[in-house]
Amino acid sequence: MKHNKVGSVMTTEVVRATYGTPFKEVARLLGEHRISGLPVVNEDDKVLGVVSETDLMAHQAEAPDPYEAKKRFRFADLTRSARRRAAKATARTAGQLMTEPAVTVHATDTIVEAARTMAQHRVERLPVLDEENRLVGIVTRRDVLQVFLRSDADIHDEVVEEVLVRALWQAPRSIDVSVAEGVVTLAGQMERKSETEIALSMTRQIDGVVAVVDELTYRLDDSQLRPEEPRFHGVTEDWVRHL
Repeated sequence: MKHNKVGSVMTTEVVRATYGTPFKEVARLLGEHRISGLPVVNEDDKVLGVVSETDLMAHQAEAPDPYEAKKRFRFADLTRSARRRAAKATARTAGQLMTEPAVTVHATDTIVEAARTMAQHRVERLPVLDEENRLVGIVTRRDVLQVFLRSDADIHDEVVEEVLVRALWQAPRSIDVSVAEGVVTLAGQMERKSETEIALSMTRQIDGVVAVVDELTYRLDDSQLRPEEPRFHGVTEDWVRHL
């Protein structure tokens, strides 16, 4: 299956800062370009970290109030997170403000992988790196959502051609494939249970698929065969090893 890559949707003109970029310049860049964050790079375009609006807000929130009574020392102030907050309060440059290490993706990663990374780390944008881990772009949530703009017809054709015909060696019309708003329904009878599992797993991995409805049946339950007994042959063997 061909998955759309991050490099096909990323923005290549990246607003960036260096370690020594002043605090006010970082704020100006975020406001002028209407972005919520930017990567901090070194002289070799390697990403050191990311500065976000949250980091700037933390700077203001942790800054001491001259009219407020001095706080008493607490052991909680010795925690790592507390030390980070205190450091941000006095930060004057992007390098002192940034959150590190940066969460990144590579241009060759799939859009689905980028979406999972964003969800896992709860971030809205990711610096994109090349093979040498240099910054080449930026990808946002809006960019990765493009994968779900594929038409139902495109998804249907890929399920039939890539999953049924190429991977499972099925006749194109042997299984009924219907797609509605990205939801794929597979219906019909296959020879083995293992083949239904492969069909469902591969279909879920297709770009633009929201969900898969399983209406497949099988003639032979080969899930109980002994390890030395081959359950399938050919292209499908590689897929089953990854199920």
